[in-house]
Amino acid sequence: MTKAEAEQKLEAIGQEHVLKYFDELDTAQQEALLTQIEETDFAVLAHAKDGKSEAGRGEFSPLAAMQRDEIIQREKEFHDAGCEVIKAGKTAALLLAGGMGTRLGSDNPKGMYDIGETKPVYIFQRIIENLLDVVHETDTWIRLFIMTSEKNHDATVKFLKEKNYFGYKEDRVVFFKQDMAPACDYNGKLYMEAKDRISTSPNGNAGWYSSMVRAGLDKILTDEGIEWIDIFAVDNVLQRICDPCFVGATALAKVSVGAKVVKKAAPDEKVGVMCLEDGRPSIVEYYELSQEMMDAKDENGDPAYNFGVILNYLFHVPELAAVKDDAMPLHVVEKKIPYIDDDANLIKPTEPNGYKFEQLVLDMIHQLATCLPYEVVREHEFAPIKNPTGVDSVESARELCKKDGIEL
Repeated sequence: MTKAEAEQKLEAIGQEHVLKYFDELDTAQQEALLTQIEETDFAVLAHAKDGKSEAGRGEFSPLAAMQRDEIIQREKEFHDAGCEVIKAGKTAALLLAGGMGTRLGSDNPKGMYDIGETKPVYIFQRIIENLLDVVHETDTWIRLFIMTSEKNHDATVKFLKEKNYFGYKEDRVVFFKQDMAPACDYNGKLYMEAKDRISTSPNGNAGWYSSMVRAGLDKILTDEGIEWIDIFAVDNVLQRICDPCFVGATALAKVSVGAKVVKKAAPDEKVGVMCLEDGRPSIVEYYELSQEMMDAKDENGDPAYNFGVILNYLFHVPELAAVKDDAMPLHVVEKKIPYIDDDANLIKPTEPNGYKFEQLVLDMIHQLATCLPYEVVREHEFAPIKNPTGVDSVESARELCKKDGIEL
């Protein structure tokens, strides 16, 4: 893209300020900014006018989970079926690792955060060691995809190489970057994070598949005959990945996606809940639960909306082609967005100052036909790290790890 073409594209959307410092930049910086302007989809900015996400929600109804009693009763059946799928090379894992450790007080990728007490124990290490349990049990090296972001890609790759992937085979690991979306103020004006760079953020946790396809990695899925891909977030240090029982139960159920869930700690716990929306699988956010829904009971007299998601999903790869980006609503989220002011000083706001734009995995699941909510034991598989202290924190994750016999 030439400067003139960039000017034309920006003028059409009233964002000419993006090129304010263009003539001060060196050639490499100019080329990088022009490339960013060319590759960025600015259509999302239209949603900043009213700060609202696209589309409303449909009619919710309960979706029954496969609970622990049934899983324990059928454990051997599920385990054997899952091992068969894994040993046939039909399972892959995908780590969503685009985040930074900012809320933990770190400038590094979140996965590099050390939760150890007597020795270094990194978040990445915990996750890879969990996956290695399955590798050793099945004697099968599962393909591991790691999705980074522009902000943390180089640091993530460098760190994992230096740590020898914590024992994982390097030739079974593939990195790719998540697509980015622009960030703006409340009036829809693009923020600049530097003179040569528009402020951007990852395009939401549903962006993994489209980003994978753009990187050409869907070819690996096809070439290697991968039928199931386990998608999971970087911050849960206890989660089991591609574990045979989960794989087996999902495969035997012949569903489009399996979703690990935990029994809610309280009716108003701040977790999304698996449900049906207009008859298709979906997730209702905790703030969307009406009192009537919280009071609803199932046939056994238990709460009908009782199982929260932990962001661990097993997708049936042949059905992913039916998922369309343009059919997913765009979510507008208020965030604290660093930016340069009129004098090019970097400002790091302490309060939300604008919008980021995301597509969420719940909308991806909603495009699929069927889902199996699969209950896991919270204390053994759910130790999210979102804060330094308190609920869902480094502290609480450490305690859960120690209860599970993990040395820190």
